Amino acid sequence: MKSLAANNSIPIVLIPLYGTEEMAGKIEYYLRETYNMEQCHVVNSQIVRFSTGDAKAVLEDTVRGADVYILVDVGNYSCSYEMYGQTVPMSPDEHFQNLKRTVSAIGGKAYRVNVISPLLYASRQDRRISRESLDCAMALRELENIGVKNITAFDVHDNRVANAVPYNGFDDLFPIYQVIKAIKRNFPDVAFSEDDSLFISPDLGATTRNYKYTNELGLDMGIFYKRRSRTKVVGGNYVVDVHKYIGPSVKNKDVFIVDDMICSGTTMLDVAKYCKKQGARRVFAAATFALFTEGLRRFNEAYSKKVLEAVFISNASYCREEIRNAPWYREVDITKYIAIYIHSVNAGESISKLLDPHEKIHRLLNREE
Repeated sequence: MKSLAANNSIPIVLIPLYGTEEMAGKIEYYLRETYNMEQCHVVNSQIVRFSTGDAKAVLEDTVRGADVYILVDVGNYSCSYEMYGQTVPMSPDEHFQNLKRTVSAIGGKAYRVNVISPLLYASRQDRRISRESLDCAMALRELENIGVKNITAFDVHDNRVANAVPYNGFDDLFPIYQVIKAIKRNFPDVAFSEDDSLFISPDLGATTRNYKYTNELGLDMGIFYKRRSRTKVVGGNYVVDVHKYIGPSVKNKDVFIVDDMICSGTTMLDVAKYCKKQGARRVFAAATFALFTEGLRRFNEAYSKKVLEAVFISNASYCREEIRNAPWYREVDITKYIAIYIHSVNAGESISKLLDPHEKIHRLLNREE
């Protein structure tokens, strides 16, 4: 049975919010070139800001009857606006508010409204430890209540937040194929074998993420056990009291440390230093989101001392020029992945192979051999 979208040729409209314009252009290119989709175009949402800081969203063209995909980068801190004569940098809260304004501007005229937020808003506040707010769950419920039908994110901190919107579409994409492809392109001598490579989870929370790689590649995995204080908080995070390694020897192996995001980078660098002291051949890091909230100095030092060989970072969220120019930086491009995903959703096709790219990974590795 053909899907409704396929029968009616429902056009795709991409609405890029601040900081996602380049990504939208690449996605539109891949949709047109790969699938010959002429009924795909970009409609801009202009955010009109009043001098008091209030704002409204104005669509530059109609989206009536279209399958709308709103792209938002809540981690893009390079965006700003004017308020009371001052330049104010946009926080994740402002990006999320602009997203809601844009959905309101659509006014129920679209066939379907989908939100693609690679860095999921408030995803780090996904559970309640004590007397705390549940920001991510509240945000997802808000989007559901204003008419968003599908929410898509990358490498969600804890994808159980989808339980907050059980009747909505919620897809958590993971760029494992894209990361492996980038590793082999930049370091073709890397051998994904038990004798040569090892993945290490920097903490228990990243275990599932690293297991995806080891399961696909047939490798061993080590884990760093991290116990945090329940009372001491610094910079919004509970202080780490204990950090211990559990796993096979890293000696003479290429070590890969995978996490969802790099904020201060302290944990990742601690793991890298430990591995080099224990005789690791090379240490690579990979993260979907690179925030570097405390700058690059320690990463530059680690690279210069050969503690860290390279850091693979996706273009799912904003990376400032300083990061992209760093000698250890390697980009992982996910725009084609998003284009394939959008085409599948629009056509009503299964995305199982996107969520589990087993065949693509092994075709890639067999080609490299």
